[in-house]
Amino acid sequence: MSAAKRTSVAAPVSVRPLVEPDLDRADGIFRVAFGTFLGAPEPGTFFGTADYVRTRWAADPRAAFAATVEDEVVGSNFAADWGSVGYFGPLTVRPDLWDQGIGRRLMEPVMACFDTWGNRHLGLFTFSHSPKHIELYRRYGFWPRFLTAIMKKQVAVSAAVPGRVLYGELTAAERPDALSLGRALTGSVYEGLSLEREITAVQEQGIGDTILLDGADSGLDGLAVCHCGAGSEAGEDVCFVKFGAVRPGPGAADRFERLLDACEQLATERGLGQLDAGMNLARQDAYRRMVDRGFRTWLQGVTMHKPNEPGYSHPDAYVIDDWR
Repeated sequence: MSAAKRTSVAAPVSVRPLVEPDLDRADGIFRVAFGTFLGAPEPGTFFGTADYVRTRWAADPRAAFAATVEDEVVGSNFAADWGSVGYFGPLTVRPDLWDQGIGRRLMEPVMACFDTWGNRHLGLFTFSHSPKHIELYRRYGFWPRFLTAIMKKQVAVSAAVPGRVLYGELTAAERPDALSLGRALTGSVYEGLSLEREITAVQEQGIGDTILLDGADSGLDGLAVCHCGAGSEAGEDVCFVKFGAVRPGPGAADRFERLLDACEQLATERGLGQLDAGMNLARQDAYRRMVDRGFRTWLQGVTMHKPNEPGYSHPDAYVIDDWR
């Protein structure tokens, strides 16, 4: 955006919790900000029928924040608690107010959330080609670690995957045990990692389902939290794997293939034509296997980490996520 289209902030910027009446305004800014930065011809329609703002607010309203100028919302940010892991985003500001410190103001409450939650590995996804973004987050102790590919493939009808259970099909009495098994699985991937927030949010909002793969013993071989269709983070005709992981150790690659089959099966059952999934390129074999299955990258960024450690992004990890 040219300097001529910028607006100077004359009034002070305030930051407060994002509340339900703010959501339409925050959603509009989110779309225009990303669409403008990426050069979309109609920025206001960027992301189409996908919804990030309302779904993340509904998942945890206490971790959603608005920046305001003269009581008007001009930006927002969201934090997510995955147990020992925390991440934030999307952080967006009205384009005519870029480069005036509003993004920094929106960092303050999410960093406070992480302090409260006690997450020990923090992260975000940002544009790898933007020095401005990289430097903003570096100031808060984040460091870029490997490109992260947002990948897609056309759904192919496949045979039913044995041992696949959907969280949404479990009874209320069965769900606590399923969540406990899920925590055990994700904890084996990275100590303290928990996707309970995402599993319950998807179920409560009716925006997808979580795949559970039974193991040979009493545990799980894998799980995948999937958003399905319009009104979710996926968008129309898309099944988006927000997080997926399999039990590490011998046979993990085969379990990963089975999990990907199960994700395609869910997409087929929901009548969705495209499967989306994010992959940090430090997970080398997992990335290669996705390419071999026909996944192709349509958006590429970088995840930044605090501290500057791999977390669960390393060659032996068979994990799907992107921290967008």
